[in-house]
Order: sequence, then structure tokens, then C-alpha cells
Amino acid sequence: MTTSTFGASASGAFSISPKEGDPYQYQAGFGNRFASEAIPGVLPYGQNMPQKMKYDLYTEGINGTPFVTPRRDNQSTWIYRIRPSVAHQGFSPLPDNPDLESCFFPLNPKVHFSPTQLAWHPFDIPSDNTKVDFVAGLKTLAGNGDPTLREGLAVHIYAANQSMGNSAFCNNDGDFLILPQQGRLDIQTEFGKLMVRPGELVVIQRGIKYKVGLPDGPSRGYILEIFGSHFELPDLGPLGSHGLANTRDFESPVASFDLDQSPWDIAYKVGGKFFACHQEHTPFDVVAWAGNYVPYKYAMEKFAHVGSINKDHIDPSIFTVLTAPSKTPGAPLADFAIFSERWDVASNTFRPPYYHRNCASEMMGLIYGGYSGRSDGFTPGAFSYENGFCPHGVSYDEFKKATEAELVPQKIHVGTLAFMFESSMQILLTDYAMKKSGKLHEHEPKMWDNLKGQFINHLDEVNADLKAAGRPPLGSMA
Repeated sequence: MTTSTFGASASGAFSISPKEGDPYQYQAGFGNRFASEAIPGVLPYGQNMPQKMKYDLYTEGINGTPFVTPRRDNQSTWIYRIRPSVAHQGFSPLPDNPDLESCFFPLNPKVHFSPTQLAWHPFDIPSDNTKVDFVAGLKTLAGNGDPTLREGLAVHIYAANQSMGNSAFCNNDGDFLILPQQGRLDIQTEFGKLMVRPGELVVIQRGIKYKVGLPDGPSRGYILEIFGSHFELPDLGPLGSHGLANTRDFESPVASFDLDQSPWDIAYKVGGKFFACHQEHTPFDVVAWAGNYVPYKYAMEKFAHVGSINKDHIDPSIFTVLTAPSKTPGAPLADFAIFSERWDVASNTFRPPYYHRNCASEMMGLIYGGYSGRSDGFTPGAFSYENGFCPHGVSYDEFKKATEAELVPQKIHVGTLAFMFESSMQILLTDYAMKKSGKLHEHEPKMWDNLKGQFINHLDEVNADLKAAGRPPLGSMA
């Protein structure tokens, strides 16, 4: 059967019009309770589940949080569709993806600890003679916890060269934050369509069905999956009412539906295992919807940087776009931070990140541009890892340059977008990351060899100062 697509004609102050490279319209805002209908007058008036829906549509509810979650945190959506999700032909197991992992307990022999810094060269995109779509191209690098405990996270990459046909994906384990690095993603969800380019992020929550098309051909990118909570905007504290990622810059789809009664397969990920659900109709038949449990995207170039304008290097929390809380108050399950083009003006200050050992685990990737101070191979599509309390910082060359340069105002990270997944959790690495990808290399420790103990060269000066202060001198260093 030929598929016909019908979408809402959104207009007004709330909507964002199509732009170059993106044919779709969006609703603006973060966490809003939106309402969208592809046919005027479909949304029921003054109630959610009338006895009989207009045009004999079916009412279906999706709850992203427990029913009794406080109203300020409650996430749910009512959808009105041509055929309900329960109209299917049953589930059957699918073969395991050997490169996908969801259990990050030390008892699992397929996950590993590493005390040192690690890095990976850009991951390969499948060759033309192998057809791989978004779901088949998922591979796990690292993570913590387990989806059955509703606490933890996983870091994946995807590499695909084929659009999904009459197939969709539903992740019952966690929310996906997807970062395309090469090639746009044309994503059709139950709520409407999103076009996501490199430089944009998209979040698709747990339990929502979608399919991914590749309008630019082969595509590659990064994914942060969170098992236990949903992404939020970080609190601004003394910054006040705006800054960092502003709410108005997030974009959610408008209602769009297909008339399609042909066979479809939906792959469900449950506890890291895959199951196929077969049905004789498209999952993308939602004519109208209302609620706040809705996918969204964000153009990271819109991020409103803040920072020091006189001295010292501010903690990287000021670069946080989204955060996900853990069950421990004040300890994020995951922060998503970006490092992009901005001014650096601080005076009499070491401007790069100082050498540090954080309790948090850090994982970095590069969308485009170049990011100085890393070891070899940190190019777009690459990845790096530092577990909690692993000492790290810029190379000797970057250190020397930063201590000797004239501190004039300058633009840094010009034409660059790097990101960090940061977590308060202990992060383990997968078999794919450590043994199978062929892209692993350790950060080159020689990049710090020239960080010598220069203090020793100043012993005469030190002893003179000690004598002046009435203190005994330091012993000689052989």
C-alpha cells in the first residue's frame, strides 16, 4: 500500500518554521505541555478520554514517570491514533547484538575496568556491501548499572549506511541522547518528524517508537543512554533567569501521521535483549497528541556560554547543556557538556583546564573541528575516557604555551564542537571497546614527560626566602 503522510500546519508564536536542510516545523520550549493536531478539531475538548473519539480514533496514554510522581516532575502524553499499539501479532526474540551491552556489573566478564586514560580513533562506517541500519549499527563502549535497576547509563556509538524501511525501534530500557557526527538523521516518531544534523542533539525517551532515515547517506554518531531518570536543564543559581541552554531553543515535533496498512516490524530493546513485534499497520498513525513526554532536539550552537571575565578557570559545570539526576541528591547520573567557540579573556590566569583528578568519570567525543591538548587521534568521530580520579590535563606543549602566551582576549575552539559525558558513577568498558573495535589506543603518556620538577632549579631562591623568613633551608637534591 502506498503511504500517505499528513502533518499539522503549525503557525503562531510557538512554532519554528522550516529552514535550510530541515523541512519540518517544530514547537518551541523545554518540558512544555504541548498540544498538536494534524487535523483541526481532533483533540478532545476539556477531557482526555471521551467515550468515542472523533473519526473513531483510539485513545492511548504514555506515562514516562509513575502516576504519583509530583506534578512538577510528572511526564505523560495522550495520543489519538488510527490503530492502537495493542493491535499487533505478538513478540518473538531477535538474535543478540554481540556488540551491545546493558549489564555493567563487575561479575559480567564482558565489561572491564581501566585505571588509565584511553582513547579510540574514529569508528568505521559499514562498507557498501554490508547494509546496516541505525538499530543494527549500535555498539556499546561503556556504562554503569543496569536498566532493570532503573539506575545507570550506557554510552554507544552508531554507524549505519541504510535507512530503516517498514521497521521501527522502541527502547524500553532508557532515554537516548543522540549526537550525529556525520550525516543528518531523518527521524520519524509517533509525535512527528525531526531532522537532526551534526551540531544538534536529539532526545528520544524510553518507550517511544521511531525510525531513522539517512538522507545524506552513511552516518555515524554518539549516544548517551540513561536508565534511571530523564534529562533536565541544570539549575542556573546565581546566573538568574537565563543562560547556558535556554528553554526556547529546544524544538519538539508537530503531529504528523501516515495512512499505511502494510506489514511493519518493531524492534524492542528490553534489558539489553531485542524482540520483534509484528503488526499490519504503521506505528506512525498518531493524528493528535497532548502532553510533555515528547522527543526534542537542540542546536548546540545556540548555547549561551558564561565564564570568568577576570581571573581563574571556572569548573566545567558551566558548560552543561543537560543533566540527569541519580538517586543520590547532588550527584548527577550524567551531565552532558559541550566545548565550543567562545571568548577567553581572563587575566593572569592559566586558561586551559588545570591538572585535576575528579571523582566523576569523563568521556569525550568530537563532532567537528579540532580540540587541542589531547593525545593523537582525537579527530571528529573519536572518543576518550578517564575514570574517576584518573589524573589528566593538557599536554606539556599546551601547558608551556598557556604559561608563556600573552593573555589577550581571544576566540577559542573556533569551528569546533566537542562534548563530554560526565557521571558520578564508576564506568566500565565493554569487550567491543577494549578488544573488538580495533580503534583503541592509550593516551600517549610521553605528552607529559617534559612536565619536570622545575622547582628544583629554584632552590637557591627558595632558601634565600626561607632564610629571610627565619626558617631553616631545604636540603640539597643530588
